[in-house]
Amino acid sequence: MVDVILGLQWGDEGKGKIVDFFAPDYDMIARFQGGPNAGHTLYVDGKKIVLHQIPSGIFRDNKINLIGSGVVLDVVILKKECEAVASFGVDFRKSLYISERTHLILPSHRAIDKASETAKGHQKIGSTLKGISPAYMDKTGRNGLRVGDILSEDFSVKYQQLRKKHQQILDNFSFSEDISEAENEFFEALEFLKTLKIINGEYFINDALKNGKKVLAEGAQGSMLDVDFGTFPYVTSSNTITAGVCSGLGISPQKIKKVIGITKAYCTRVGSGPFPTELNDEMGELIRKSGNEYGSTTGRPRRCGWIDLVALNFACMINGVTELVMTKADVLDNIETLKVCNKYKVNGQETTHVPFQMEGKNIEPLYKEFEGWKTDITGIHNYKNLPAQMDTYINYINVTLGVPVKFISNGPGTDQIIVAP
Repeated sequence: MVDVILGLQWGDEGKGKIVDFFAPDYDMIARFQGGPNAGHTLYVDGKKIVLHQIPSGIFRDNKINLIGSGVVLDVVILKKECEAVASFGVDFRKSLYISERTHLILPSHRAIDKASETAKGHQKIGSTLKGISPAYMDKTGRNGLRVGDILSEDFSVKYQQLRKKHQQILDNFSFSEDISEAENEFFEALEFLKTLKIINGEYFINDALKNGKKVLAEGAQGSMLDVDFGTFPYVTSSNTITAGVCSGLGISPQKIKKVIGITKAYCTRVGSGPFPTELNDEMGELIRKSGNEYGSTTGRPRRCGWIDLVALNFACMINGVTELVMTKADVLDNIETLKVCNKYKVNGQETTHVPFQMEGKNIEPLYKEFEGWKTDITGIHNYKNLPAQMDTYINYINVTLGVPVKFISNGPGTDQIIVAP
């Protein structure tokens, strides 16, 4: 049985803490897509750690943590992450497994990413410049190198062939940057990677399922950044939705049971792209400061706005979401009047559908207003003790989406999660 946890907005929904919360109920936590652009924040013994590639179950005893084939892997960042995890007394070598089909991010991928983004000028996508898009391009272009390749005798030949192709691309951009130091670091990290458990991921996970093991598939980024169904072209380079679990881990759709969708009580976005409910005013700044909305991977200030139920309904539909987790509900504690977007007005026409193309269209969010609860909820542990105004807010979301909010995060602590009846 496989349950899925994924973000329903533009990423940064707080997936790391939620995966860590659910992890005790599972035998394996598996990342199925994305790369080091993910930033899953956890607090371990009161100390903050951000995981970019290692699954968020790494701090739980006796859990298998699998980096699946759908991920693109930066081995330099992985090495640093493993060292950070080890500093907490965790034996990552015991519990971390990496699929041999996982594609590698090369130093030249990062250079191409930078060159491409620079060339776009004011039309920048908002890339994290970590080489993720070029790595996925090599994957679909059938040029990429995979983790399993590093164990072959001719890896250096394959590397130089691909490096030569990358240099031609960089020359076309008239981009010149010395990556020799980055390459030295890369090859040093490859030697470290060889000491880890490199396995055939699809047989590994399916054998575990045959033996009755429970798997939690951990998504990165968010549904509205999906390469097919997100706000294209301002999207990531992988399938962030439930369908990506099957292709990213090598499992059949019948294996998936629950789909747990995560949404903030409001909405944020990092980088460029459409954001209908964005607040470019004092309220947006208040939410940003109250929620400490700065990228865990990039440090960039996040754009903030009201919750968008049109986009959320779309995300629930394409993912088959069975239950919701609402994070950062406490950020709204001091707001007098809350707004919820339940319709768009697109070029003068009201709709509850997400348009095929948001960019360049006049999208006006239509709101329903709610009285704020004006109460500190961070110390509440029982749903019955939540303010009546908050109960009204959540019930409206339940009814509109047709999917229940089952869990509410009311603070950064792992214990600050309220279970709804």
